[in-house]
Amino acid sequence: MFGKEVYAGRRRKLLELMQDTGKEGQRGIAVFLGNTDAPQNYRGNDYKFRQESSFLYYWGIDEPGFAAILDMDSGEEVLYGNDVDIDDIIWMGPQPSVASKGERIGAGRTAPYSEFFETVRKAKTAGRHIHFLPASRYYNTMMLSQLIGCPAEAVRKTSSVYRTSPDTGSCNTEAAASLELTRAVISMRLIKEECEIEEIDKACEIGYLMHTAARQACRPGVKEQDIVGIMEGVTISKGWGVSFTTILSQNGETLHNHSHHQTITPGRLLLIDAGAESNTHYASDFTRTLPCSGKFTSRQRDIYDIVADCNELAFQLAAPGIPYREVHLAVAAKMLDGLKALGLVNGHIDDMVKEGIAGLFMPHGLGHNMGIDVHDMEDLGEDLVGYDDDQKRAPQLGFGSLRMARSLRPGHVITDEPGIYFIPALINKWKAEGTDHGMVNYSALEPYLDFGGIRLEDDLLITEDGCRRLGPHRLPIKAEDVEAAMVR
Repeated sequence: MFGKEVYAGRRRKLLELMQDTGKEGQRGIAVFLGNTDAPQNYRGNDYKFRQESSFLYYWGIDEPGFAAILDMDSGEEVLYGNDVDIDDIIWMGPQPSVASKGERIGAGRTAPYSEFFETVRKAKTAGRHIHFLPASRYYNTMMLSQLIGCPAEAVRKTSSVYRTSPDTGSCNTEAAASLELTRAVISMRLIKEECEIEEIDKACEIGYLMHTAARQACRPGVKEQDIVGIMEGVTISKGWGVSFTTILSQNGETLHNHSHHQTITPGRLLLIDAGAESNTHYASDFTRTLPCSGKFTSRQRDIYDIVADCNELAFQLAAPGIPYREVHLAVAAKMLDGLKALGLVNGHIDDMVKEGIAGLFMPHGLGHNMGIDVHDMEDLGEDLVGYDDDQKRAPQLGFGSLRMARSLRPGHVITDEPGIYFIPALINKWKAEGTDHGMVNYSALEPYLDFGGIRLEDDLLITEDGCRRLGPHRLPIKAEDVEAAMVR
């Protein structure tokens, strides 16, 4: 938790941004719902609590059972929550009062949770604007749906500002979340403050430790699940836990492979995409691909070096004023140039980039925003977060999955994660449909159908004159360094 001046300053800035969106006296209220406990299988046996990220960003309280309202017209801010009773104390012990928690974040006023519902109902009856962010958790979705009087799916989607009618209580039944509030929050959270960068560096240090433990455990005969357990134990001992479900598999051609049932086998590759959260919930996200035998085969080394060169190219290009979509395209060209040298594709590089041939080998984008969430703010709308107003998402495989295309600015935190994958079903589909326009050498690809995949990922902070890799240490990435680190 940061100091109260951080949270108070964020709310003041949000108020200023929102006051520019409407006339005085007609701006309404901004509603923030914190998360509640969620039962795994019965009440009292809950999933590990994780606070809603925008609530955490503006209100700082990392506990269930809180909500808040920021009045855009009067400037009043109210934190809603209930003090514990004797039954709570029996199970939880004495707890600080809601008022004391409000004081820690500089909240103007605190009130019982029941008053939150009454305040929103009064605003609705008066026909005031009710701004809220798109809901993601089921409980919050249903609560907003009932409170606002809109279908559940509508509170998950943004539209122009929602204003109830005092006569009909009507709302936009297609999309009711506030586009104005969403844009204002994105504009603030995209550019990281120094205190946030320090926390991301901490998360990256934990990520370094968890990947180092995985590399040390990777040897023939070890179960993949054992390595996952070692990694995730590091994140719990050093921070909050993992920042997303760990991807660790010798079938790296499956991009989000969460199955860990196999035994480490000589001659295969182990792709590990995993990150950690600091105790303040800031994330890291690294990927490394290891030779299970400790040494790359010549074929593995050829592909690995292409991916490593693409990772380095993205790092060299990422700088203020450069659209990250252009970095993605430059990486695609670099990748295709390397694959062409191996005889796997043919044609002019620019033509192959234009036709989206890179998507056969990298069917995902180069990177995404990162912060409190590992895919930062994508719950608010992937295109709103990752694209400037003058940009449109491309339809091509790979390029169309680019989550971060914006022109880069100092303070952006993004991932740099090129990869090459040989996905038999996708290769066969392209071959049957002629998607490649004759630019793919399918006979040369035959020996690679059991290859798997390689991805190499670092986390970048855009600085005034370029970028830096986050975290005090960098995981080995050059093939020779990886091999040296695996020597026992």
